[in-house]
Amino acid sequence: MELLRNFCVIAHIDHGKSTLSDRLLEYTQTISERNMQDQALDDMDIERERGITIKSHAIQLYYKREEDNKMYTFNLIDTPGHVDFSYEVSRSIAACEGALLLVDASQGIQAQTISNLYLAIEHDLEIIPILNKVDMESAMIDEVSDQIIDLIGCAKEDIVHASGKTGIGIKDILEAVVERVPAPSGDPEAPLQALIFDSVFNSFRGVIAYFRILNGVMKVKEKVRFFNTGKEYDVDEIGVLQMEQIKKKELGTGDVGYIITGIKDSKEIKVGDTITNVSNPCAEAIHGFEEVKPMVFAGIFPVENEYFEELRDSLEKLQLNDASLVYETETSVALGFGFRCGFLGMLHLEIIQERLSREYDQEVITTVPNVSYFAYTKKGDKLLINTPSDLPDPTSLDKVEEPYIRASIITKPDYIGGIMTLCLDKRGELTKQTYLTPERIEITFELPLAEIVFDFYDKLKSISRGYASFDYAMIDYRESDLVRMDILLNGDAVDALSSLVHKTKAEALGRRMCKKLRELLPRQQFVIAIQASIGMKIIARETISALRKDVTAKCYGGDISRKRKLLEKQKKGKKKMRQIGNVEVPQKAFLDVLKLD
Repeated sequence: MELLRNFCVIAHIDHGKSTLSDRLLEYTQTISERNMQDQALDDMDIERERGITIKSHAIQLYYKREEDNKMYTFNLIDTPGHVDFSYEVSRSIAACEGALLLVDASQGIQAQTISNLYLAIEHDLEIIPILNKVDMESAMIDEVSDQIIDLIGCAKEDIVHASGKTGIGIKDILEAVVERVPAPSGDPEAPLQALIFDSVFNSFRGVIAYFRILNGVMKVKEKVRFFNTGKEYDVDEIGVLQMEQIKKKELGTGDVGYIITGIKDSKEIKVGDTITNVSNPCAEAIHGFEEVKPMVFAGIFPVENEYFEELRDSLEKLQLNDASLVYETETSVALGFGFRCGFLGMLHLEIIQERLSREYDQEVITTVPNVSYFAYTKKGDKLLINTPSDLPDPTSLDKVEEPYIRASIITKPDYIGGIMTLCLDKRGELTKQTYLTPERIEITFELPLAEIVFDFYDKLKSISRGYASFDYAMIDYRESDLVRMDILLNGDAVDALSSLVHKTKAEALGRRMCKKLRELLPRQQFVIAIQASIGMKIIARETISALRKDVTAKCYGGDISRKRKLLEKQKKGKKKMRQIGNVEVPQKAFLDVLKLD
């Protein structure tokens, strides 16, 4: 245990976590030069394509220290940087004693740097500050060093200068880990207590759980119990995580590894659960593991109803690998059976949709994303509103409360005007404005969560040319003047396109949605009226004219009354068709309506 160190790498998105992890793997020769590739720990295609980390990745390294000639074992966890994957970070932090806090020397401290730092401090982790990308021409070494000292109160010599690209300072980082990160402090003689921090599904081996042992020892062929589910299993295989899984006979206190027990049903294992021995169980489960709080909700439906069960299986397996995904079944008049899913943000929603398509061959339709509200009826009942169709009738409705967030935006002073305008347009209230340095300012706004769901992050990046960083936290629910806006096609409401909007913005949004649908819906042989309504009041309308079939083409000359007769007959037919004709909404339309500018 004295030679064991568990640590994770935390930083804002794009500050070089995965690149630095690559250099650590190279330096410790965990991965051979022949097998080396960029982002070595990112094993998903989407991660490589987008250049972001989506999943935390645990790996074991061995470092021989020259001073004392001892071989140290490091368990490194590389974490994501985007705000939508902060749950992955919180789980990784729960399995470590130390954290490498990476700050980009050319960009300085950004919002997610601060957010992840607070997570690490809450868990009493030893923080090692690292100034990354010091080899760049635009690096502001002294300025950013001062920011780090202000933030965590360390001495200037405690900051390690490094470069993930060229390999500067890699030895200094490994030395700092040995000297500063404490060894695990568990009791090897105590009953087994191991925390599950991740899991994956393997179609041949079943569910593979990744764990960290806090107390005791785990051996092959033992019988173990999962504390929260109460299920008991034989340990078929345990081992440590390198580039491949390496089998071991036993793992001791402080070790990070994997366990295979032949579980085939993904419901039987929960991330955050405690593993203990059946023969000598521990008295209580491990505490301090936070529950996931979804921020954005959307319906996910199969394109054809017969694929409903396949979609359920796919979501179950995906939830194993991404514990922040929450879902339950729901039905829609327009789309049939599907699932109501909770996500941590719009990028998370996009990634889940992409992974369903790539990893499980599931083509799905996603409804308009929204957030949860509380509605109060005149009788005094309090209702949780997850979908616009849950909202009670306006006659029995007393008030609606919507969730508010505290948004922290760090930017350069040049972009303050544009960011202020954006936040005020989104019904935000400015609460604080602080200059961190003459070149960096932190602006704090209180905003409705519903306003940042769609395109807030993209617009913020456009206004600030990519400089502004954004982080948010929930505050409370506040009373708001919200109305349900329905989209009607020939008088029939399409429930998948309903949304809850603020009264002042309903008309503008209704007009834009009707206009967009007019472009997207295919023409029929009858007129289609697209309307946006609030209750019985129509607030916007667009009309798609009918395709005209030339019924008089076969009349050559002759009396005009023959042509009139045919045209009258066609008119009656179109009227009848309009009464019974269904308007099919193509899948592309559901997705494109979300991308309103």
